[in-house]
Amino acid sequence: MARTFLITGSASGIGAATSAHLRRQGAHVIGVDLRDADITADLATDEGRTTLAEQAGELTGGRLDGVVACAGVALFDPLTIKVNYFGAVATLESLRPLLAAGTDPRAVVISSVASVHPSDPAIVDAALAGDEEAAVDAARAAVDSGAGALVYGSSKAAIARWVRRTAITPEWAGAGIPLNAIAPGTIATPMIQAMLDTEAGRQAIDGAVPMPLHGHARPEQIAPLLEWLTSPQNTHVTGQVIFVDGGADAVLRGDSTW
Repeated sequence: MARTFLITGSASGIGAATSAHLRRQGAHVIGVDLRDADITADLATDEGRTTLAEQAGELTGGRLDGVVACAGVALFDPLTIKVNYFGAVATLESLRPLLAAGTDPRAVVISSVASVHPSDPAIVDAALAGDEEAAVDAARAAVDSGAGALVYGSSKAAIARWVRRTAITPEWAGAGIPLNAIAPGTIATPMIQAMLDTEAGRQAIDGAVPMPLHGHARPEQIAPLLEWLTSPQNTHVTGQVIFVDGGADAVLRGDSTW
């Protein structure tokens, strides 16, 4: 029987590549995005998150085998924490009952190598406390103080920590649902293409995310890992943040994490 997946951020980048990859393997994929998707929803809003949960239940008949939370933005704006953290958490929490009804259910969310970059503790702590209003206020304060670059890394650090905390709970591991994150390095997607198109932009990106193995990646090179993590073959990998970054994490942190 074909597996049924829901993928947010399905209209572009890693989400689009993963949707196409899974469909080629015979899977049924329900896409979620602001446009060109089976479910049109803005995950920065309560209304959009409710729409996702309701329509997912209708379109799946109440069961899902896999969820890949790809939707994300990289803006010097509080919107980034609303989508990248609160939208992702709402997606995974609201769809968990559908996964519990599925066959060999699995879930993955997209973090980033930016999760090891400097972050704003006020943003991260508020996010992990589930206080969206405080997290947005902290993000706005960072932007207003000229530290807007911290918002993206903070959103990705927070979602990585949420996965570590949540994956081992009775609702996930106890229910037989592996939950992981991947942390891509520089991926040539529309989100950063404008920077990659200029010499100054490429130098800035490569300085922050040095990738000694094969350089920048394409979205379709990430999709097979997401396929495996959400496959029945993944029986014991959970609570992990798997770096897909051409070695950037090893360059930036060395062996200090071990």
